[in-house]
Amino acid sequence: MPSKTVAVGSAVGLHARPAALIAEAVGASGATVTLAVADGEPVDAGSALMIMTLGAAKDTEVTIESDDADALAKVAELVAADLDA
Repeated sequence: MPSKTVAVGSAVGLHARPAALIAEAVGASGATVTLAVADGEPVDAGSALMIMTLGAAKDTEVTIESDDADALAKVAELVAADLDA
C-alpha cells in the first residue's frame, strides 16, 4: 500500500480538533486510510478517537497509508499543517 511519512504540524499534536478534521476528510473521501507512529500499530484515520490514541505530539513522524492517492495526499497535508492556527 502506498505510504507517506510526515511530521505532525499542530502545536499540541493530534488532539481532538486536528483528529476530527482528519477523520472528517477521510470520511468524505470514502477511502481507507491508516496512520501509524514508529513501532506502533496502524489506526483507522476515519476515527478521531483512534487518531488521538496515537499520542502524536508536534514533530512526531506519522506514516499515512492508503491506496487512494488523493486521500493520501490530503491526509498528509492535514497532518503536516498547524490545525490549531
